[in-house]
Amino acid sequence: MQLFYNPNISENDTSFSFDKDESRHIAKVLRKTIGDTLHITNGNGWLFTAEITLADQKHCTVAITSKSLQLKRDYNLHLAVAPTKMNDRYEWFLEKATEMGVETITPIICDHSERKVVKTERFEKIIQSAMKQSLQCYLPKLNAPIAFKDFIDQDFTDQMFIAHCEETDKKSLKSQLKRASDCTILIGPEGDFSVKEIEMALQHHFIPVTLGETRLRTETAAIAACHSVAYLNER
Repeated sequence: MQLFYNPNISENDTSFSFDKDESRHIAKVLRKTIGDTLHITNGNGWLFTAEITLADQKHCTVAITSKSLQLKRDYNLHLAVAPTKMNDRYEWFLEKATEMGVETITPIICDHSERKVVKTERFEKIIQSAMKQSLQCYLPKLNAPIAFKDFIDQDFTDQMFIAHCEETDKKSLKSQLKRASDCTILIGPEGDFSVKEIEMALQHHFIPVTLGETRLRTETAAIAACHSVAYLNER
């Protein structure tokens, strides 16, 4: 099944028209024609089955033939991950985390961050593509970049963890996670969190955790954390 994404389609719609770029992709690139079936999601959990009624490269129109609301996961995972020096590494993380199941992603700017400015337009496209590729109907939320101190000053009601490399008393993440429980996990930059940031996180009741015996890159650590949560919550 090939999945299309359009945030403008509603569960109340009986028909829908794609914009010029999507219409061209459907009619010219994929060579879809009248009567062909498309599967579409709006990223809010709805899966629509539709039949093409007009296969025009500038104005492709479909009739909605069925719809269903997909079940949400019984947990929400929020990954707050410092941007990597090389954008392609962060993009890889976004793609894989979306495939495995993440609810929210926040780029956090830390004391040791080598990249302080983050443009999220391309990141959004990476996430959308990964959602479609993995046939999911819920689009992860990508928040605007935020300074570390401002991020942890927010009110959190879920499990809260900070993964760092300092030689202090830490528990393994997998031993601390609770099944079917929301959680927020902080992952630092290449130079790790500063001692000051770690202390701030602990004061805000974040639990210090380790992701294994080896030192991981930022993007690898984020994926390891994501996998631990997804594995624990497998149905």
